[in-house]
Amino acid sequence: MKDKIAVIGAGKWGQALYESININHKCFITSRTKKNIKHFCTLQEALDCQYIIIAISTQHISSWLENNFINKNQKILVASKGIEAKTGRFLKEIYEQHIDIKNLGFVSGPSFAYGVKAQLPTALVINSISKEYYDEFALFFPKFIKTYYSDDIIGAEIAGAYKNVIAIAGGICDGLKLGDNARAGVISRGLVEMSRFGYKFGATTDSFVGLSGAGDLFLTASSNKSRNYKVGLGLSKNIPLPQILEDIGEVAEGVMTAKAINKISIQKGLYTPIAYEVGLMLDGKPPLESLQDLLKS
Repeated sequence: MKDKIAVIGAGKWGQALYESININHKCFITSRTKKNIKHFCTLQEALDCQYIIIAISTQHISSWLENNFINKNQKILVASKGIEAKTGRFLKEIYEQHIDIKNLGFVSGPSFAYGVKAQLPTALVINSISKEYYDEFALFFPKFIKTYYSDDIIGAEIAGAYKNVIAIAGGICDGLKLGDNARAGVISRGLVEMSRFGYKFGATTDSFVGLSGAGDLFLTASSNKSRNYKVGLGLSKNIPLPQILEDIGEVAEGVMTAKAINKISIQKGLYTPIAYEVGLMLDGKPPLESLQDLLKS
């Protein structure tokens, strides 16, 4: 299967990427449990491919790499977003323990799976230290997906993780019927907050004002198609978090990412008031009380 491409992870996002690439290139897909999907293959067959897209939940990727990944000098495109809650590690740090950075890339940008599956126009950023790496992966994407190149890996990572936390806040705003002004305020201040967080780690402004930051944030924090936004809606109605997550039926990365961001912010002395209050609300603080504290901060 040399020179072939495979997707590892057959959730909605993994399947959307697989289907889009399969339009013009034969693409394989695999997951933990066998699914009735054309070109479904075994994990070992997927790992034999030269190009691999990994769409596995951030909180599980470390153990998955340790227990399953075999390095055959493949080129890996990471399609997950988030920060490991247990350790506060970014995905780049986790993957670099197993894969040479020159063979690593990270996809970012505003991209709901349903839109990609419907072949609606979508813009994505492929972030890598190598333009050559970008040129190779960009060829796999169909015409309805416009790809851009960036070498700001850490900026794309932080933007993609942080926007999920702000999306929870956006859902809370709408659930409490606070109005468009409040939601716009939360989103715009969330952009400032994620940028301030990112600059601490060497990220560039372009990532936050472009597709990876503002683009993905505006989409995720204002749509009920967003899992993290739905978490916020549930919290606004005082529904217990386990029930919210069960109802959604998919991973909402912002839940664990909020914990990771708050842990890092305390360690680094960073001012991240929205993420802080989202973390408290996830732990049971009443949303209206958080709102009052945010207005005072």
